[in-house]
Amino acid sequence: MDNLNEILLVEDDPRDVRLTVHVIQTAYPKKKISVVRDGQEALDFIFCREAYSSRSLAQPPKIVLLDLKLPKVDGIQVLREMKARSETRAIPVVVLTSSREEKDMVESYRLGVNSYIQKPVDFESFQETIKTLGLYWLSVNQPPPEKAFVED
Repeated sequence: MDNLNEILLVEDDPRDVRLTVHVIQTAYPKKKISVVRDGQEALDFIFCREAYSSRSLAQPPKIVLLDLKLPKVDGIQVLREMKARSETRAIPVVVLTSSREEKDMVESYRLGVNSYIQKPVDFESFQETIKTLGLYWLSVNQPPPEKAFVED
């Protein structure tokens, strides 16, 4: 899959956006990152609506890094809608959140999240977590074939 948008970062905290983008661009300079700052914008991006209507569902992101505590539409609802539709169900979603609530983790896995990571507080740990996450999801993991995105 030749994705124009290889990584979709769904994050409302500007500091976390800057840090995540910096670490990914430093470790994986050829990877394209798109950033959306609330859950509604994430759904519009993923489902090619509104400002993202020129996108195609045929070119989904390689991975979605999803915060849970978002304005407008929370991350759990974004995950629910992604995993409910056959054309987006196969997109890997990694929850990257500061939430320490067990109910968030349980609900995320129940809905089909691929990984759940609590954001480390200190810079070095956060940086290493993002590098490791990138190594696995962008280099080691085999992305789903295009036919995984065809409607049932």
